[in-house]
Amino acid sequence: MVTMRAGIALGSNLGNRLANLSAARARLGELPKIEPSILASAVYETEPIDCEPTAPKFFNAVMEIGYDGEPAELLRGLRAIETALGRPPRHARNVSRTLDLDLLYFGDLMLSAPELELPHPRMQTRRFVLEPLAEIRPELVLPAQQKTVADLLAELPHRSPLVRLTSEW
Repeated sequence: MVTMRAGIALGSNLGNRLANLSAARARLGELPKIEPSILASAVYETEPIDCEPTAPKFFNAVMEIGYDGEPAELLRGLRAIETALGRPPRHARNVSRTLDLDLLYFGDLMLSAPELELPHPRMQTRRFVLEPLAEIRPELVLPAQQKTVADLLAELPHRSPLVRLTSEW
């Protein structure tokens, strides 16, 4: 298998949000088949989108890793980290959570399966994904896109600002 660069979005809005992201980052680095060259954005505080009305704000970040395996295998690793850090395996969609790990892209692979769609189908419309991703990979052109991540970010409406919190996590 050839090592692929894979993007992962991290989010948390329950418990100690920064500690949740830090623990997830540490566990990601311990997954088998992870290459040592990891890029990580700063952590941003964001308004919840499509969550329950009383949902607390999220902490979000994006990481890019090198992975020498299959995307479904990496997704299973992400789900195992979520579970280990307190997210129930059968968690309702768009509800507050201790941890959310989304596989955004896996090299140039395009995939549409019930359990995994690559690139992530809504990432180009989400400021809480594009802004941290643009911090670490502004020149990246996602599969089936003509524009860079920085260009996609510039085209988004400025409805709810992100607050950059820390690059130390």
